[in-house]
Amino acid sequence: MKIGVITDCFKKSHEEGIKQASALGLDGVQIYATTGEFSPELTTDKKEEYKRLLKESGLVVSALCGDMGGYGFEIEKDNLNRIEKTKKIIDLAVEFGAKVVTTHIGVIPEEKSHPRYRVMLTALTECGIYAKEKGVTLAIETGPEKARTLLSFIEDTKGGVGVNLDPANFTMVTGQDAVEAVYILKDYIVHTHAKDGKMLNKNQNPTDVYHAFAVGGVDALNACEGFAELPLGEGDVDWDNYIKALEEIGYDGFLTIERECGENPASDIAKATSFLREKTC
Repeated sequence: MKIGVITDCFKKSHEEGIKQASALGLDGVQIYATTGEFSPELTTDKKEEYKRLLKESGLVVSALCGDMGGYGFEIEKDNLNRIEKTKKIIDLAVEFGAKVVTTHIGVIPEEKSHPRYRVMLTALTECGIYAKEKGVTLAIETGPEKARTLLSFIEDTKGGVGVNLDPANFTMVTGQDAVEAVYILKDYIVHTHAKDGKMLNKNQNPTDVYHAFAVGGVDALNACEGFAELPLGEGDVDWDNYIKALEEIGYDGFLTIERECGENPASDIAKATSFLREKTC
């Protein structure tokens, strides 16, 4: 498996994040590509600058992050614009040789009869078909639902939709065993996040947690008292068996470090790099 990092996690510019990833000897970077300095609105010249920097740094783009925040694809009237934006991000991924675009899509209802299920499925099916035509997988980041609910939803699409498996989101929020999730979602895992944490309140409602995120973003998510994100190895993710499970299903893609909080993210990312190298050597 390869090790990467999300450039935003350095809390610097993407250019600086790429340089720091290279200094750590990482294999690739994931880049947030919805708005800001790296997005579908990039000029041709700026795209070429990024491509040169990545090549000089010896890095590939493991995935683009196409997360638009808010309620994902839960609200039907918002989805026309979100679908079109997702397609543009998929096109940008193609330009940078990335085969994966990751995103949170909202909270998938367990009951398929729930009106929100149809709304989300319609949007993801259209995005998935477009991604498949471009040789890209739109990877849903694990979060508010259990693995079997996510699996059933993906099986209802028409291809081009996969999984960005974040074991900490399962561990911190839903209580889903991340190792079990690997085996359940094995046919659809195309990218992973390397993040750790603990659940502090077993009675928390995952839907409430992710709707807090929808309203207040990452800051609101990190302010939730039901869980704590921690440096790799300090939380409750069973890394030995998690990585073993990934190996057993034949996953050879990226373990992409994500550190969304902490006073010294660069130090935490460096430690996470050493931690993952020890686990995967």
